[in-house]
Order: sequence, then C-alpha cells, then structure tokens
Amino acid sequence: MMDLLTLLRTICKDHVLSPSAIFRPTGAGKIKWPLTIKDEVALEKALRDGGHFLPLPTEPAALANVLEQSIISFLLERLPQVPGITARKGTERGYPDVEIEQNGKYYALDVKVAKRQSTKTKPATRTQSRITLYTGNTYFAYPERRWPGTFRPFAEYSSHLDLIALYTFNEETLSHVEDLQILVHEPWTIASKKRSSTTREYIGAVMSLADLEAGCGEFKTEKAFYDYWRGFNFKVGNAVKIQLRKMLKESAGIK
Repeated sequence: MMDLLTLLRTICKDHVLSPSAIFRPTGAGKIKWPLTIKDEVALEKALRDGGHFLPLPTEPAALANVLEQSIISFLLERLPQVPGITARKGTERGYPDVEIEQNGKYYALDVKVAKRQSTKTKPATRTQSRITLYTGNTYFAYPERRWPGTFRPFAEYSSHLDLIALYTFNEETLSHVEDLQILVHEPWTIASKKRSSTTREYIGAVMSLADLEAGCGEFKTEKAFYDYWRGFNFKVGNAVKIQLRKMLKESAGIK
C-alpha cells in the first residue's frame, strides 16, 4: 500500500484551483434564461460574461482562508475514496485541519497557504511571510494533553504532515491566484529556527521556495527539531495558563 505522504502528493496532482471567483445571483442581465450549457467551461464563461462573478478577496489572510477551505474540501472528497482511509475536518483554528485514519492509526494534516514574495524584476525566491507550522506553547509543548480544538493529544498521531499551497498574487484576475503549487512534507523537514511571528508563539518554516520544494529545512533530523523547539522559551499567556491549570486539575480528578 502507498504510504500516506506519497498518496497525498499523488492526490494533490489532480487539484484544480477552486473557487476562482465569488458567485452572485444577480448579474448584468446579459444572460437569456433558460440557459443551455454543454460543459463547465462554457458555464463559467457565461456566468463571467453575465456579470455573475465577483473577485476573491485581496487581503492575504482572507484569500488564504478561502484557498485553505477549498483544499480541505477537496481532500475530504478524495481521501475517503481510497480503501482503508477515513478523514474528518478539524475545528476552526484547531489542530489539525484534517485528521486521517489508516489501518487504525491516526495522522494529522495541516493546510497552509503562502504567497510568493512580490517582485517586479525577477522571479520570486521566497515566501512573502514565514509559514506557521505549529503553535509552540500549547499542544506542541504539552503533547500528552488533549487541548481544546483538537481531536486527541499531539503525541497520539503516528505522524504529522503539512500541505503547503504556494501562489503568485495577480490583482488583475478574479481569483488573484496564479501558479498554484501544492507541496506535502513532514513539518520538521521544512522547519526553521525562527518564529513566524514576533508577537505570537508560532514555529516558523524556512522562507526559501527552493528549500520548501525540496523539503530542506534547518534541521538534519526530526529529533533535532523537537529538541530545539521543545526547549525554546515560549511565552505562556494568561489564557494558556488558565487552560493548562484546568487540564491538570481534570487529569488529577479535581473539580
């Protein structure tokens, strides 16, 4: 049987950008109803010409969320078609985005979307911002505990995988997305030794497009990755402290 990493890479070869625009019921009145269409290409053209499409958002986080949800839906359609595999969607802002079960084992798959750095004179060589791999001060730091927004403790997953969707921004198109490229890697293979935010406790990936494509991060082994980031001095805010105390009380049988 094909291993999960290879399977996901194979499945993602069939992914097509969707949605390419936002549909609005009322257009410019150019379509004559009833409408007879022979295929999806003709339908898209008719709706576009009829003024039934609005562009996707240009704000990076909003556009990324649209693409993430589209890719997650694609995976939830395709993965259950493979014998022996089930998949379910994670919670909003939880971990992971998709939980996969295969032969009684569980796997965590997170979906990330990153814009290639804008450049006018030469091809992009890095992402616009650093991709977040994990939240470092919660489920990652306490892998034996089941945190809110998770199906199970981090340590109960047989492996963790990241699906990275890279795109080039084009303001002139309805989708604003060009050259969508999907990569699938184990997070540690593309990890850096830097946080992805100066204000939040996030573990960041490398920014080089070549390194992301090759799965070439700053750690030579998975152990080195966990040793470094589990030993990192993440800040623990009040909200995390309250949740941690609650979990510790529950595990001790204290109400």
